[in-house]
Parts: sequence; C-alpha cells; structure tokens
Amino acid sequence: MNGAEQTRRKWDRASISYDLMVGGAQERRWEAHKRALYRTMAEGRILFVALGTGLDIAHFPPGRDITALDISPAMLKRAAPRIAGYDGRLQALVMDVRTLDFPDASFDQAFTACTFCSVPDPVRGLRELHRVLRPGGTLGMFEHTGSRCFPFNHLLNALTPLSRRVGPDLNRDTVGNVLRAGFDVESVEPHYLDIVKTIRARKPV
Repeated sequence: MNGAEQTRRKWDRASISYDLMVGGAQERRWEAHKRALYRTMAEGRILFVALGTGLDIAHFPPGRDITALDISPAMLKRAAPRIAGYDGRLQALVMDVRTLDFPDASFDQAFTACTFCSVPDPVRGLRELHRVLRPGGTLGMFEHTGSRCFPFNHLLNALTPLSRRVGPDLNRDTVGNVLRAGFDVESVEPHYLDIVKTIRARKPV
C-alpha cells in the first residue's frame, strides 16, 4: 500500500467520528481566529485544502469561488450537506495536495486549516501550492505547530509518535516548511501557547 492510500484510509476511518472529536469545544475556541483568516478571502480563484467534513464552511464569507480538496472521499461525503448550503460557488474534489491536478498559476489564494500537521512530506505539498498559485498569490494557514514555550514543546514532541497514528503530528515546523517551499512569510500570529499559529505568506512575483 502506498503512502497516499494509507493516508486516505486513515482519514476515511476518522471521518466516522471526526465531527464528534473536533466539532464542539475545539471549533468554538478556534472560531474567531478562523473567521479572521477567512475574511481575507477575496474575489478570485480560491483553493481550500483538506475540507474534511466541511466544518470550516460556516466561517467562509459568502459569494466566493472556492475549489476545495480532501484526500478522503468519506470526508467529502459527510461534507456534502454543508457544501450544498454554501452561499457561493464551492466545488469539492478528491485530491492529494502533494500531486495537485491543476495547471501552474491556477489560483489567486490558497487556505489551509489544521492540514499540514497531517500531510506526509509537507514541503512537497506546500511546493505544489506554490506552483498552482499565481505570482503574488497568497497562502493563509491556521495550523498546529511545534511550540516554543516550555514545557509544551517537550510535551508535543513526546505525544507526536502517538498522535500521528490517528491524525496530526503536533510538532511540525510549519513556518520553516513554508519558507522551504519558496514562499515569503509575511506574518505569524501564535495562539494557545504557540501550539497553533495563523501564518500568512505570499508567492514571490
């Protein structure tokens, strides 16, 4: 079984209980930060990576043209009612961010939420986002990352071998990975003892 198939099966299994696990207190805690990020969705072609069961759709501004992806068909099946209820154009596709089936410079903006803590070979996926963004296009991310705060940095390192079996790596250097993929990082806003960050970046012109 290849890596993409393993990842797909992991998230197909997780789809059964995903809303129960993350759709309550965790989503309420993060709602303000996500809304602040998604308010920067502009008119144009928008790519959203890892739609999951569609919990983030409630925070999208209306009237946008969004192409959303997920590696898991089971996740998108559960997202279908939320997709149908979006007040705008929202197309959902089964696709692996590491091998995007779009031409170069297809999108004006890309967004992720709690995504690149779980993507195997995250720099490869970020380079694909870099490729499909137009020059000057922006990347907005709300992501689990490693913390710089003691003792949480050590705790995240200790928990990651267990957490990655069912979901995310908790100690990813996502800001560093964004830079390695060729983006210019414009701002990093830490939340919750630096465990989660809002990252804004741009593809150089």
